Amino acid sequence: MAGVEFLSAEWLASARELLGGLPPRPGASARIQHIVSGGPGGDVVLDLTFEDGRLVDASLVPGATPDPAAELTITTTYPDTLRWASGDLDLSVAVMRGQAKVAGAMGALLAFLPVTRTPEFRTALAALHERTVPPA
Repeated sequence: MAGVEFLSAEWLASARELLGGLPPRPGASARIQHIVSGGPGGDVVLDLTFEDGRLVDASLVPGATPDPAAELTITTTYPDTLRWASGDLDLSVAVMRGQAKVAGAMGALLAFLPVTRTPEFRTALAALHERTVPPA
C-alpha cells in the first residue's frame, strides 16, 4: 500500500497493520482518543485501541466529536502530529513540553509511553511515514 493520505481511514488501516504486529508489551493497554487540532480539513478525532502495546483497532470518529468515556485523551496540533508521525517528535517529550495535552488515566499513559520509544515501534512508525503522502 503506497500513497495514503495522512490521518485518513487508509492511513489508519496501515497503522493497524504495522503497529498491530509489534512485540507484546504486557500492561500497555488502553483505549486512547487522539484529537488532532487545526488540520487542513479541521479537527480530526481518532479512536485507538492498544492491547499489550499492539494497535488492535483504529478509526476516525465521525463529526470529530470527542468521547468523554475514553480512558485517555491526547490532544496535539496538526503540525506536531505530523512531526510525531515522521519521527521528529518524541511523544514523551511532547507531553513534558505541553505540546501534547493529556487527560484521563495517567496510569495508561505511563504504561503506553515506553512502547513509543522502542525500536520496533519507531521502525513501524517510519514505515507508516514512508507510505504517507506528504500534506499539501
